[in-house]
Amino acid sequence: MAAWVVAVSRSGTHSFSKPNQEAIRLLTGLGVEGDAHLGTTVKHRSRVARDPSQPNLRQVHLIHSELHAALRVAGYEVAPGELGENVTTEGIDLLGLPTGAVLTFGGTAKVKVTGLRNPCQQINGFQSGLLNQVLGRAEDGSVVRKAGVMGIVLADGEVRTGDPIEIELPDPPYHPLEPV
Repeated sequence: MAAWVVAVSRSGTHSFSKPNQEAIRLLTGLGVEGDAHLGTTVKHRSRVARDPSQPNLRQVHLIHSELHAALRVAGYEVAPGELGENVTTEGIDLLGLPTGAVLTFGGTAKVKVTGLRNPCQQINGFQSGLLNQVLGRAEDGSVVRKAGVMGIVLADGEVRTGDPIEIELPDPPYHPLEPV
């Protein structure tokens, strides 16, 4: 199945939602040029408060457009960028990727998947009750996180709406994504 970029977004401030752009530029080892989360060390405020020297494993946030569709069915209207993602994808089971999978956008920009986004209470500030839609429970009682994945930039490049996405899996054994 083909995979592609539905939208790209960035914000220079720590706002919850990120405005859509024509294109974003990924910078190796840093993240999205002009985005508040750009850098080699953590930029998310809660993580900076704990230890500002931690490596930034959350340089790029990706969400699958299929989540937006599921939220619409549940009565929520969520557009690309509104949950804070930089890249909205279609045709990829982002949540099913193993740790270390590499996504190539438009043939040049590369992002290595580091883990799951751990959604927080801010989501309810965006739309009441939305947190319960992006967090669930598996039959065994474990938490299921549905709010996308995080990654680090391995190779510079521009990412545009409509760009194809190639997936490269790491060597087995595969390790399931954990929150980062």
